[in-house]
Amino acid sequence: MNNGRSIFAQLIDHLPIHDFRKCVERYDGNRRVRSFSCWDHLLCLVFAQLTYRESLRDIVACLRAVDGRLYHMGIRGTVSRSTLADANEQRDWRIYADFAQVLIREARRLYAGDTFGVDVANTVYAFDSTTIDLCMSLFPWASYTRTQHAMKLHTLLDLRGNIPTFIRITPARLHDVNVLDDLTPEAGAFYVMDRGYLDFERLYRWTLAGAFFVTRARKNFRFDRVDSRPGDKRTGVQCDQTIRLVWFYSSRGYPGDLRRIRYRDPQTGKRLVFLTNNFTLPAAVIADLYRCRWQVELFFKWIKQHLRIKAFYGTSENAVKTQVWTAVCSYLLVAIARQRLKLDLNLYTMLQILSVSIFEKTPINRAFLLTDLNVGGGVDHNQLSLLDF
Repeated sequence: MNNGRSIFAQLIDHLPIHDFRKCVERYDGNRRVRSFSCWDHLLCLVFAQLTYRESLRDIVACLRAVDGRLYHMGIRGTVSRSTLADANEQRDWRIYADFAQVLIREARRLYAGDTFGVDVANTVYAFDSTTIDLCMSLFPWASYTRTQHAMKLHTLLDLRGNIPTFIRITPARLHDVNVLDDLTPEAGAFYVMDRGYLDFERLYRWTLAGAFFVTRARKNFRFDRVDSRPGDKRTGVQCDQTIRLVWFYSSRGYPGDLRRIRYRDPQTGKRLVFLTNNFTLPAAVIADLYRCRWQVELFFKWIKQHLRIKAFYGTSENAVKTQVWTAVCSYLLVAIARQRLKLDLNLYTMLQILSVSIFEKTPINRAFLLTDLNVGGGVDHNQLSLLDF
């Protein structure tokens, strides 16, 4: 007897199915499809992400064990290993990439009022990439070096809510700085990057667009000092200067003034030199903004640890990109549900609860609120704390 809807079905309610259908129509995703639609495909892969399935055989075995419940979970088609494999190979990965952008917009709206530790009114992004190693024999299209095949995941993270707003999957041999050309600078926003993205010609375009950047200077950096401002050394700021580039190509690429801040971390004693095109914020705040860049590193570690983006269900480029984008959709789905349901839980805890109760027929609020988070003693300091907010 069906006394209610499963937790999975209640969670899927937070996905805007009408927007997904628009994405499918844009790329004609259901053309010549008889039973296993793009929506069925998405739900199967979201299920795999939420329950930590490791292979197609694993996914099919679990879903066939509850075959009578699939219709009520929203999966209308017949699930088989060959059907899933064909969908991963043939369905255009851009369907799920576009749908992720819909979820990103909703997640950013919900988390717009969150704080991230620095009191600034501007939107602040952290930009970085991570390398995902691949098997040389199974992924010949992802050649990197003679002894390694890999791909890169470039991510622009909105620090209010830790929402990935821009994602690019590229061959690992592509240098990070080239991805700056794919970004559209947002006027008034701050972009925090490491010195691997230090390209003055590209950064000057951002200045002309009204965007701000914070990055680090290289060791062989040469400049002329134009002006100096007094700094409070108790905050770690050793100097705050207005500078101009002197090398020919650098000065031609960035003809304007830059702000150089030399900072010594009071806790570790490490000395850092920051470059920015913002001349209004206090130097200590600029240093704090760069410190927040570590959030994107934690994001990469978190998704590699808790989502399935290291072992893949297919070997083609289309299958890999489909899996990565559906993993992003799963992450955003849980983040959206957390905010809409006003749950005082971090995403790690929500994923753990979902993994063991996905088929339970209980109100989704009750499934999370009845959990005693104090069971088990103290805090596990080995657990990443990115989303414990």
